[in-house]
Amino acid sequence: MNADLRGIGMTSQRTRDRLIQRLRETGIRDERVLSVMRDTPRHLFVDEALASRAYEDTALPIGQGQTISQPYIVARMTEALLEDNVPQKVLEVGTGSGYQTAILAQLVPEVYTVERIAGLQDRARQRLAQLKLRNIHYKRSDGTWGWSQHAPYDGILVTAAPEQVPADLLKQLVDGGRMVIPSGPAGQQTLRVLVREDDTIHETELGRVSFVPLVKGDTQ
Repeated sequence: MNADLRGIGMTSQRTRDRLIQRLRETGIRDERVLSVMRDTPRHLFVDEALASRAYEDTALPIGQGQTISQPYIVARMTEALLEDNVPQKVLEVGTGSGYQTAILAQLVPEVYTVERIAGLQDRARQRLAQLKLRNIHYKRSDGTWGWSQHAPYDGILVTAAPEQVPADLLKQLVDGGRMVIPSGPAGQQTLRVLVREDDTIHETELGRVSFVPLVKGDTQ
C-alpha cells in the first residue's frame, strides 16, 4: 500500500485502530465490518484539509451540501445489511464520497451505486479505482428510482433520508431481501430495516439518526 493510502500521523493505522476500538465500545459486533473499516483509508474520501479528522467518529462535509457519514452509522448500517447472510447483489442509493461504497464492495460480490450529483460520483470513482475495487457499477440518476435494469437486489442501502420510503425501491428488493434506510422529516429521522416477504414488508427500527435529505432529480 502506498503512503497516501497507508497514512501518517492523524491518518495512520494506529489512529484507525483507535476508531475501531470506539466502534466496538458503541456496540458494533460484526468482525467482518470492523476488519474492512480498519483497512479502508477513510482519509482518502475527504478533502485534504479535513484528513486529520478522518478517523473521528463524526460526519464530515464533502461539498455540494453532502456529508461522509459518521463511521458508527456506516458500520451499523452495513452490519444490519449483513445480519442474516451476505447479499450477493446490493444497490446503494447515494454514492456520495464513495466511502460506504468501498466498505460494501469489500464485503459483497456486486455493488450497484446511484448518485444524483455528477461531481461527487466522478471523485468517488477515482478514489475507488485507487483502491482497485472493480465490483462496483455506477449510474448518475435520481436515487428514488433505484436502478430497475439490474433489479431485484438482495440488499438495498440508502445513505440519505426520504420523508417516506420510496415505493420504487421496495419493488426492487428480491423476496427475502433487506433494505437499510433512514427516513422521516429533518429532526425526526429513524434508521429502519425493511425485509420483504412476498408482498409483506417487515420493519425494524434501529434508532434516531440525522441524514441529509434524499433529493429527487439529478444535477451536474
